[in-house]
Amino acid sequence: MKVRDLMTQEVITLKAKHTLQDAAKLMLDLNVGVIPVAEEGDKLRGIITDRDIVVRAVSKGANIRTAKINDYMSPKLVSINPSESAEEAAKLMAEHQIRRLPVVEEGHMVGIISLGDLSVVNIHENEAAFALHEISNPARPQL
Repeated sequence: MKVRDLMTQEVITLKAKHTLQDAAKLMLDLNVGVIPVAEEGDKLRGIITDRDIVVRAVSKGANIRTAKINDYMSPKLVSINPSESAEEAAKLMAEHQIRRLPVVEEGHMVGIISLGDLSVVNIHENEAAFALHEISNPARPQL
């Protein structure tokens, strides 16, 4: 099965100039843990997660009412093309220990795929289970 068959296509984004409070409120309203950060409509710049807000900002005393997403988002993005397989999406999630993967085509975000999306497919002994196992178990040094 292809990523395009599993991804969420209607993705709401925020701009880097929005505040962390804007991001947290939108996450609450949408019941999600991640908001893509885009400019010019669908040009992906980064991603802000609930964890970014808590670990990078709140724990260090940032004022979420005024702190900008730009200062706390994850700018290093791992993404996938919609024509890739669900198996490839699971491998990328496991390799980079992430639970959500922006779907990008020709430089434009066209969706997002999550572990939950992968869980509806039973390919290669369930990609979601494989990815979750790899994400939850950080790489250990070889002895």
